[in-house]
This record gives sequence, structure tokens and C-alpha cells, in this order.
Amino acid sequence: MFWLPLLLVAWVVTGLSCARLCLTAYRTARRGAAPELRHELTLYEAAFLSGGPARVTDLTLVSMARTRRLLLAHTGWATVVDPVGGDDMERSVLGAIGPEGQSPIAPVRRAAAGTDAMRALADRLVAAGLALPDGTWSGVAGAVRQVRLAAAAVVALGAVALLMPAQEPQGEVPVALWFALPLVLNASCLAVARFEIHPYPRWASPAGQLLLSALPARGGSDLTAVAVRGTRALVDPELRAAFAHRDAAHRGH
Repeated sequence: MFWLPLLLVAWVVTGLSCARLCLTAYRTARRGAAPELRHELTLYEAAFLSGGPARVTDLTLVSMARTRRLLLAHTGWATVVDPVGGDDMERSVLGAIGPEGQSPIAPVRRAAAGTDAMRALADRLVAAGLALPDGTWSGVAGAVRQVRLAAAAVVALGAVALLMPAQEPQGEVPVALWFALPLVLNASCLAVARFEIHPYPRWASPAGQLLLSALPARGGSDLTAVAVRGTRALVDPELRAAFAHRDAAHRGH
């Protein structure tokens, strides 16, 4: 029965990948298990949990444009009207625009993502149990990819085993059924992952997602919609065109 080593490889690959996925999902859940239950999210915090640093920058740009301290052109450029920021995040965005007072929106997003104000916001949310540390999202997504690759490997190994000359005596369990067992385990782990941890969180912990889900129930505003849903929630056609131009330029780049 020369197919037995192939079956052993299939089980090892399956066991390692499923164990990694379970362990990663467990660690992700534990990181959000003890949040500050009475924490009231600010708009910046809601934006970070929903879309990370880029969403925070978009929210800041929209907020400053609404108060006429910043002009956002439909061409995707931001122009400073009032160079005095009202808080650390606004000062960071103004600094990202640069001393000339004008810049395309896309570079502003990239520059603002690495500022001290953005790092302080992220650290505060991680300490509160509401945000995931760097690398957690890639760990979960990578574990899911590994299980999918393991399933493909089991199918390939099973196909090789079936191509071998028939070796089991009459009445014995078919080779395909032996390889179906690790394949079922892979499929089961993927199904559980889809229902339990999908969509795979990139920024918010499970506790942070609960707080985000309560935001619409508190009434909210246009800025709340931008924080939670992004610039696609904008009603103003001029502002929407500015960010649409930004997204088109980013895809082209």
C-alpha cells in the first residue's frame, strides 16, 4: 500500500493548518475579550476601527472641509484655507499636506498614517481591547489561506494515490474514502471560520465590532456615516467626486 505515506502527508498538512487557524482565531477572540465596557467611541476611534488610518484621514479631511478650513476639489486635491488645526489629528493632516498648503489626497492619506497622532490613537484602542494589534488580520487571513492550500494538497495527493495501481484487497475501504476524511476536516474548519470570524477583522476586535454596531442606534450624523462606512456615505456630490478621483488615481497608480 504505497499510498499510505501520501495519506500521512495529507493528515499532517491538514492537522497543522487547522491547528494554526484555530489557535489564531482563539488568540484574536481573547484580545477583545476584556474591553472597556463603558467606552464611548469618538468619531476618530470609530473611523479607525472601521477602516484604519486611511479612514481616519478621510474623516478629518471631510470634517475640515465641512467647516470651510479645507477645500477638497473634484480633481482630488486638498487646499488649506485655515492652517491652524483644532486637534492633533487635524494638525497631522495639515502637516501631511505640506508647507505649500496644497496636495493630492492620496499622498496625504499615506503620510498621515504614520504620524504620532495616528499611532497614539491605535495604541489607545489596542490597550482598551477594542482594536487588534498589528499583524493580527494578516495572521487570520494567512491561516485561512493555509487551510485552503491544505485542502488543495489533499485533493492532489488523493489523485496521485488513485492513479497508482489498485493495491487494496477486495472489500477493503477505498483509497478515495481515506483521503476524503482530511478533506472533510479542512472543509469543516473553513466553514466554521466563515461563520465565526468572517469577515476577517483587520482593525476592530470582536468587542470593538460590538461598539461599532451600536453607533447607528445612537442617531449619528453625516460624519458618523463617513467614520463607519467611508466616503461612499457622502451625500455632497463635490466631496464625493474628490474622493472618487482619489480612488481612481490610486487604482491607476
